[in-house]
Amino acid sequence: MEFNELLEFVTVENKRLSAKYNVEPGHGVLARTVKLGEEVGELCAEILAHQSLQRTEKLEKSSNDTLSEELADVLITTLLVAGSLNVDVKTALRKKMEKINARYH
Repeated sequence: MEFNELLEFVTVENKRLSAKYNVEPGHGVLARTVKLGEEVGELCAEILAHQSLQRTEKLEKSSNDTLSEELADVLITTLLVAGSLNVDVKTALRKKMEKINARYH
Protein backbone atom coordinates (compact mmCIF):
# COMPACT_ATOMS: atom_id res chain seq x y z
CA MET A 1 0.00 0.00 0.00
CA GLU A 2 1.17 3.51 -0.80
CA PHE A 3 1.11 6.20 1.88
CA ASN A 4 -1.21 8.34 -0.27
CA GLU A 5 -3.71 5.48 -0.30
CA LEU A 6 -3.68 5.44 3.50
CA LEU A 7 -4.14 9.22 3.66
CA GLU A 8 -7.07 9.01 1.22
CA PHE A 9 -8.66 6.26 3.32
CA VAL A 10 -8.31 8.44 6.43
CA THR A 11 -9.91 11.39 4.62
CA VAL A 12 -12.89 9.22 3.64
CA GLU A 13 -13.11 7.71 7.14
CA ASN A 14 -13.04 11.19 8.67
CA LYS A 15 -16.05 12.16 6.55
CA ARG A 16 -17.90 8.95 7.44
CA LEU A 17 -17.26 9.35 11.18
CA SER A 18 -18.19 13.03 11.12
CA ALA A 19 -21.49 12.22 9.38
CA LYS A 20 -22.25 9.23 11.61
CA TYR A 21 -21.66 11.12 14.86
CA ASN A 22 -22.85 14.52 13.59
CA VAL A 23 -19.50 16.20 14.27
CA GLU A 24 -19.28 19.83 13.25
CA PRO A 25 -16.18 20.77 11.23
CA GLY A 26 -13.32 21.58 13.60
CA HIS A 27 -14.93 19.90 16.61
CA GLY A 28 -13.71 16.32 16.21
CA VAL A 29 -10.23 16.71 17.66
CA LEU A 30 -11.18 16.11 21.29
CA ALA A 31 -13.18 12.96 20.53
CA ARG A 32 -10.47 11.67 18.21
CA THR A 33 -7.76 12.34 20.80
CA VAL A 34 -9.71 10.44 23.45
CA LYS A 35 -10.23 7.63 20.92
CA LEU A 36 -6.47 7.59 20.30
CA GLY A 37 -5.89 7.08 24.02
CA GLU A 38 -8.34 4.16 23.93
CA GLU A 39 -6.58 2.60 20.94
CA VAL A 40 -3.15 3.00 22.56
CA GLY A 41 -4.53 1.24 25.65
CA GLU A 42 -5.78 -1.63 23.50
CA LEU A 43 -2.37 -1.85 21.82
CA CYS A 44 -0.69 -1.95 25.23
CA ALA A 45 -2.98 -4.80 26.28
CA GLU A 46 -2.05 -6.72 23.12
CA ILE A 47 1.66 -6.15 23.72
CA LEU A 48 1.28 -7.45 27.28
CA ALA A 49 -0.53 -10.50 25.93
CA HIS A 50 2.13 -10.99 23.27
CA GLN A 51 4.68 -11.10 26.10
CA SER A 52 2.43 -13.50 28.10
CA LEU A 53 1.92 -10.86 30.78
CA GLN A 54 -1.89 -10.88 30.71
CA ARG A 55 -4.57 -12.91 32.45
CA THR A 56 -5.34 -16.28 30.87
CA GLU A 57 -8.69 -15.19 29.42
CA LYS A 58 -7.04 -12.25 27.67
CA LEU A 59 -4.20 -14.44 26.41
CA GLU A 60 -6.72 -16.74 24.74
CA LYS A 61 -8.14 -13.84 22.70
CA SER A 62 -4.75 -12.51 21.64
CA SER A 63 -2.88 -13.30 18.43
CA ASN A 64 -0.43 -11.73 16.02
CA ASP A 65 -3.45 -10.64 13.98
CA THR A 66 -5.01 -8.77 16.90
CA LEU A 67 -1.65 -7.13 17.66
CA SER A 68 -1.36 -6.01 14.03
CA GLU A 69 -4.93 -4.72 14.05
CA GLU A 70 -4.31 -2.65 17.16
CA LEU A 71 -1.15 -1.16 15.64
CA ALA A 72 -3.18 -0.25 12.55
CA ASP A 73 -5.92 1.27 14.73
CA VAL A 74 -3.36 3.50 16.48
CA LEU A 75 -1.89 4.62 13.16
CA ILE A 76 -5.26 5.37 11.57
CA THR A 77 -6.57 7.15 14.65
CA THR A 78 -3.36 9.21 14.87
CA LEU A 79 -3.89 10.27 11.27
CA LEU A 80 -7.51 11.16 12.08
CA VAL A 81 -6.28 13.40 14.91
CA ALA A 82 -3.77 15.00 12.54
CA GLY A 83 -6.54 15.63 10.03
CA SER A 84 -8.71 17.21 12.72
CA LEU A 85 -5.85 19.62 13.43
CA ASN A 86 -5.14 20.27 9.73
CA VAL A 87 -1.62 18.89 10.09
CA ASP A 88 0.14 18.16 6.81
CA VAL A 89 1.32 14.68 7.80
CA LYS A 90 3.79 14.27 4.95
CA THR A 91 5.50 17.56 5.75
CA ALA A 92 5.49 16.84 9.49
CA LEU A 93 7.02 13.40 8.95
CA ARG A 94 9.62 14.72 6.53
CA LYS A 95 10.71 17.43 8.99
CA LYS A 96 10.81 14.99 11.88
CA MET A 97 12.85 12.47 9.89
CA GLU A 98 15.33 15.21 8.99
CA LYS A 99 15.60 16.19 12.65
CA ILE A 100 16.18 12.59 13.73
CA ASN A 101 18.74 12.01 10.98
CA ALA A 102 20.59 15.18 12.03
CA ARG A 103 21.23 13.59 15.43
CA TYR A 104 23.50 11.06 13.78
CA HIS A 105 25.55 13.42 11.62
